[in-house]
Amino acid sequence: SPARTALTPRDTAARRKGKARRGRGKARNEGLLSKQKRSRRMKANDRERNRMHHLNSALDALRSVLPTFPDDAKLTKIETLRFAHNYIWALTQSLRLA
Repeated sequence: SPARTALTPRDTAARRKGKARRGRGKARNEGLLSKQKRSRRMKANDRERNRMHHLNSALDALRSVLPTFPDDAKLTKIETLRFAHNYIWALTQSLRLA
């Protein structure tokens, strides 16, 4: 009915206030979400940093058991893995021949 759809100025002002309040609530929620995102990103960065530290430690341990000719030359990650693969293959071949 027309009486229900007609809004008084007070009704429209109340609606605007309600929307404004909801908008401010969203701003607070957005601020909270921003803090949560930052916190998640910091935690993800910490996990990635720890993962890389563990990977580098494992590669250092692998380098220590691989025979290298110039002792001061540090192999790169990919060189270490390729060298380890070839070294294991060569040891396997020598065992097969023996």
